[in-house]
Amino acid sequence: MRLDTLHHIAVIGTDYKRSLTFYQKLGFQVVQDQKRPHDRKIDLHLGKIQLELFIKPAAPKRPSYPEAAGLRHVSFFVPDVKEAVAWLSSLGISCEPLRIDPDTQTEMTFFHDPDGLPWELHG
Repeated sequence: MRLDTLHHIAVIGTDYKRSLTFYQKLGFQVVQDQKRPHDRKIDLHLGKIQLELFIKPAAPKRPSYPEAAGLRHVSFFVPDVKEAVAWLSSLGISCEPLRIDPDTQTEMTFFHDPDGLPWELHG
């Protein structure tokens, strides 16, 4: 037995419209949208990526600064980081300044979802 690939990424947002709009700007498409007793769950797909977006208006703010234990971020590979930053900027999504990954010597940057979850672009 061995693990093969990631099945999905689960994200919690606090505002349905704001979160859904953000992920749709990135190209995610809604596959299913369920109102449930204690939250709302939207299944989104982008290529082979499956994202579960849970809407919980009363969820506590994510402790990103300073960082807390747990998942740090999720990274997208892009062939051209500068081009991806320009594309995100055209969508109204700002990125941190570009930097060079000290381990791989490739360009990288971060951007954040409406609730502060960091996403990385890596070349």
